[in-house]
Amino acid sequence: MAEEIKKSVGYSDTPIIPGSCWHVHDGNRPQPRVVTPGTASCQEKAGLPPSDAIVLFDGSSLGNWLSNDNQSAPWKLENGYMEVVPGTGNIHTRTEFGDCQLHLEFASPEVVRGEGQGRGNSGVFFMRKFEIQVLDCYENPTYPDGTTGGIYGQFPPLANACRKPGQWNSYDFVFIAPRFAGYQLLTPAYITVFLNGVLLHHMRSIQGPTLHRAITNYDVPMNSVGALELQDHGDLVRFRNIWYRPLYGYDQA
Repeated sequence: MAEEIKKSVGYSDTPIIPGSCWHVHDGNRPQPRVVTPGTASCQEKAGLPPSDAIVLFDGSSLGNWLSNDNQSAPWKLENGYMEVVPGTGNIHTRTEFGDCQLHLEFASPEVVRGEGQGRGNSGVFFMRKFEIQVLDCYENPTYPDGTTGGIYGQFPPLANACRKPGQWNSYDFVFIAPRFAGYQLLTPAYITVFLNGVLLHHMRSIQGPTLHRAITNYDVPMNSVGALELQDHGDLVRFRNIWYRPLYGYDQA
């Protein structure tokens, strides 16, 4: 049965991820171990951000967010959260930033439909380029580098700490933007990720902008700031309590 599950959740005809022996989205890659997260501080109500945080979404307005064509964000606003409206496209922040601490909470649909990548799928894109996966992976196997908390197409998370469908999950990130000198990459992007208080990645270097079924690189230079983007993947995923703290002078610390 285990072998049947592995064969059904990924690909074997994609490139090998640099520095590994695994194909991109390899279904035979070891699955993250399941960890039951501790009790949430409050499932019914979002917490308060730190005093120096810049709030991107507090549940009252989508005014800080734009559609793909830079119009007002078309997602649903209700009861202190925003919800994907399938078919309207991704949304992104008006604000651009780089090195940061970011907090975000999400909930997959309570009514379960689909399986694998077709269940509660969305994503958090730093600088609109680097995706950390959002997916309902509660008792739902998929290819490991596409699991909730995975650096999509590159690195699986250290653990699967998803709550049950419909419950709120809490993401905490430390993101360090890539640095270029002209066309030369000086340092790649780095990320640390916690899901529901469980460490998934620690200062992991990101291999390049997110791609599907392909390897990536930093062949094209980029700025060290960009907007935060949330993905419309066709599922009714909810988000709330999104804020960040700029890490000014990180590279001089």
